[in-house]
Parts: sequence; C-alpha cells; structure tokens
Amino acid sequence: MTTRYGRINIAAGLWVMVFFMLYGFLLIYWRDFGPGKEQWIASYNDGAHFESRLAHVHGNLFALLNIAFGLVLLNLKVPETLARWASWLALGGLLMPLGILSEVYLNFAPVLVIVGGVSITAATVTLAIGAGKAKQAA
Repeated sequence: MTTRYGRINIAAGLWVMVFFMLYGFLLIYWRDFGPGKEQWIASYNDGAHFESRLAHVHGNLFALLNIAFGLVLLNLKVPETLARWASWLALGGLLMPLGILSEVYLNFAPVLVIVGGVSITAATVTLAIGAGKAKQAA
C-alpha cells in the first residue's frame, strides 16, 4: 500500500514541476521581452518580482522533494502509517509556493506559506523516522 503513496507524490511532483517550469518561462518573458521590461528589471530584487521568483524556485524545489519522497516510499518498506503521513504532509508542503503566488497575485495573507513550510518540514521528519523503521526488502 505504501507504493500508492509514493506514486501519488511522484505524479504530483512532476505536475507541479511542469507548472513552475512554465511559470519560470513566463518570468523570463516578462524580464526580457515583455512590455515594460525596463521597469521589471529596475525592481527585480524587491516586491512582487522577488516574491514571484521565490515561488518559482520553491515550487520546483518542493516538486523535487515530492518526487524524492515518492521514490523513497517506493523503495523502502516504511510502516504504513508513517508512509501515509509523510506522503500527505509532503503534498501539503506544496502549499508554500502556491501561497507565495496567492500573496503576489491575490493579496492573500501568508497563511498557506506557513502551513506549507511547516508541512514539508513535518514530512521530512516523518519520513526520516519511517526510513529508520523501514523493514529490509526480502
């Protein structure tokens, strides 16, 4: 059953990575070719532009972490309960980059950023415990 969780994390990680890669291409367009690119470049290190880049980087990082978590869950016999918690918490970590985007574009409070950050940290701790308790493959 833990393989189900691993596959979910891998698939979600890959789809989130696709989204944030495309978002990165959009950021490049705005910086190099878009209307008002001079203004974009002038304010590149602060405000919404900086936050947008943070979302792009964290989105791809957390997507990679979900893929890595999925591979660990597929290859180690992590106890079922720990596997389920690690999987869902890692998926919850994806709220962080989505929360950054919601701050930038929708003026939301940073609640999702905090929830996502705590979630990915808790997922890492949970998976570390699960990996320590994993049974050896037969």
